[in-house]
Amino acid sequence: MFFSSVPKVNTRRQALEKGRSSREKESPGQSILSKHLKKIYPIGLQRSNSSLSLSSLSLSLSENSNDSSTSITDSGTPLEQKISLALRLIATPERKEFSVAKSVSQQQLQQTQDSSNGEVKRCNWITTNSDKVYVSFHDEQWGVPVYDDSQLFELLALSGMLMDYNWTEILKRKELFREAFSGFDPNIVAKMGEKEITEIASNKAIMLAESRVRCIVENAKCILKVARECGSFSSYMWGYVNYKPMINKYKYPRNVPLRTPKAEAISKDLLKHGFRLVGPVIVYSFMQAAGLTIDHLVDCYRHSDCVSLAERPWRHI
Repeated sequence: MFFSSVPKVNTRRQALEKGRSSREKESPGQSILSKHLKKIYPIGLQRSNSSLSLSSLSLSLSENSNDSSTSITDSGTPLEQKISLALRLIATPERKEFSVAKSVSQQQLQQTQDSSNGEVKRCNWITTNSDKVYVSFHDEQWGVPVYDDSQLFELLALSGMLMDYNWTEILKRKELFREAFSGFDPNIVAKMGEKEITEIASNKAIMLAESRVRCIVENAKCILKVARECGSFSSYMWGYVNYKPMINKYKYPRNVPLRTPKAEAISKDLLKHGFRLVGPVIVYSFMQAAGLTIDHLVDCYRHSDCVSLAERPWRHI
């Protein structure tokens, strides 16, 4: 009886040792995954378009979970494949304008289409006759918080052009403006002389008066001065809203103001710093475009999107 129990004991021991060995093999991979996840969360103070947030990682995982061959939650998938897929998902992407916000927008758009038989609810000023460049601006950029000085400079310049054109006309020539003003790098634009100003003003494709070009150049110089005083133009602008977007809950287009007391206060201070083309109406348009204020109507599918972005920590460096 004693000898007959030995094989059973050995069998249990072998099973325990096999299980322990299996766990020991998994731990290095788990530690690698844990180390890379720490690069993503917490978000910290970083540029809004430099890396994926935890929420966008979760979004990517949920999208891939629909494919049983690539799901990292599939218990039948080997650990090595799980780690490889996860590391590909969290790898630092190439710099893309508003990439995180765009991916969230596309997911929300798909959900809205699914729940309303393909009809997407947008702000009332987006109609079936709206140009696709304007619709894209509404869906991907308008109301998304911007923290980069060059992007803020660009939006301030484009908002100033509303004196002569509407958003659709401006957006159609946005790439031409970017090329003419060196990507709206304030360090480069501030050094533009008479020759560069004349060349831009004489470009018939751009259709920008010389006085407008000079305003943009002068504003670039002012941005550099503000950056020296406040650390960055972004810090200066976001300080006016306590570093958190103002979230409005307007139901009808008539409720959305053209100017606000906050915009008037910012306008006055910008003028004191030497900025031009920064009246209260232009400043408020700039605030809407840069996400300092969220004015999507409450029943627009983008309202909840932008509110989610607004609730993140201030991401400026």
